[in-house]
Amino acid sequence: MLVGLGVASAWLTTQFMGQLHLPRGAMPFLCFSGFVVIAIAFALGGRGVWRITAPIGDLLEAAGRIEAGDYSARVRERGPREVRAFVRAFTAMSARLQITDEQRRRLLADVTHELRTPLTVIQGNLEALLDGVYPADPAHLTPILDETQVLSRLVEDLRTLSLAESGALQLHRESTDMGILVSETTTAFRASADRAGVELRVTLPNELPLLNLDPVRIREVLTNLVANALRHTSPGGVIHLSGEVTEPHLTLSVSDTGSGIPPERLPHIFDRFYKSDESNGSGLGLAIAKSLVTAHGGEIAATSEGVAGRGATIRFTLPLT
Repeated sequence: MLVGLGVASAWLTTQFMGQLHLPRGAMPFLCFSGFVVIAIAFALGGRGVWRITAPIGDLLEAAGRIEAGDYSARVRERGPREVRAFVRAFTAMSARLQITDEQRRRLLADVTHELRTPLTVIQGNLEALLDGVYPADPAHLTPILDETQVLSRLVEDLRTLSLAESGALQLHRESTDMGILVSETTTAFRASADRAGVELRVTLPNELPLLNLDPVRIREVLTNLVANALRHTSPGGVIHLSGEVTEPHLTLSVSDTGSGIPPERLPHIFDRFYKSDESNGSGLGLAIAKSLVTAHGGEIAATSEGVAGRGATIRFTLPLT
C-alpha cells in the first residue's frame, strides 16, 4: 500500500512540476519527499486508529466477563479523551454492579438465616403435634402462632425496607403535629418501660410547627428507636426523647443510659440485619428507620461513647417545609 502511495505521489509531483516548469533535477527529491510525507501521514493515521481500537477491545473483553457474572472486571484508561471518559463510565458501572451483587448475596444469606429459626420452631412443633408427642392445646399451639407472627413481621419489614431503598415507597403526607405524634409513641411504650423499670422522659418545645410528612411512617421510626433503646437499657435507666427546631429542620433525639455502642460497631448499626450478640431483634429496625427518614428528605446518625451507663443517642432530622 505504501508503494502505491509513493507511486501516486511521484506521479502527482511530476504533473505539478510540469505545470510549474521546475528544473528536472528537482523531480527525484520532490518525489521522495512526497512519498515520505504520505508514509508518515499513513503511519500517524494507523497509530490514531490503534489508540481507539485498543481500549475498545479492552472494553469488549471486560463486557464479556461481566456478562459471564464476573463483576470485578475493570478497564485501564488509555486512548483519546473521549475514550477515557467512556472507560471511566464503564468502570463505575461495573463497580456498582459488583456492590449490588455483593449486597444481594449478603441479603439472601441474612434472610435465610433469619427465616431458619422460626421455621424450625414451627416445623418441630407441628411434627410433635402430628406424632402425638404434644397435645393440641393452647400451650403448644401458641408458640407456633408466635413464630408465624415473627415471620409476618420479618416479611413486612423486608418489604418496607426494599420499597424505601428503591424509592418506590409511597408516602401519604399530611400536616402533622410532632408533639402529638411523640406523645402517642411514648404512651404506647409506657407500660413496657414500667415493667422494665425504665423511665421515659419527653422534652419538646412548647410550640412545634406542623410538618408535612407521613405520620404512620414517622411513628414507625420513633417506635423502632424507642424499642431499640428499651432493649439495651437496664432497670433504673432513662430513655429521653427530645426535639429542637434548627432551621430548616426539626431535630428529634432518642437518648438512653444503656450499654452503649462500641466504636467499631457504630458505623454499621444502620446496616440490614446488623445487631449485637445479645440482641433478640431482627436487625432491621434501625435500617428501616434510616430508610424512612431518608425518604422524607432527612438524615439520621448515632453517637455513643461505648461506655455502659452512658448509652447512645440517635438523632434524625425532618425538613420543616
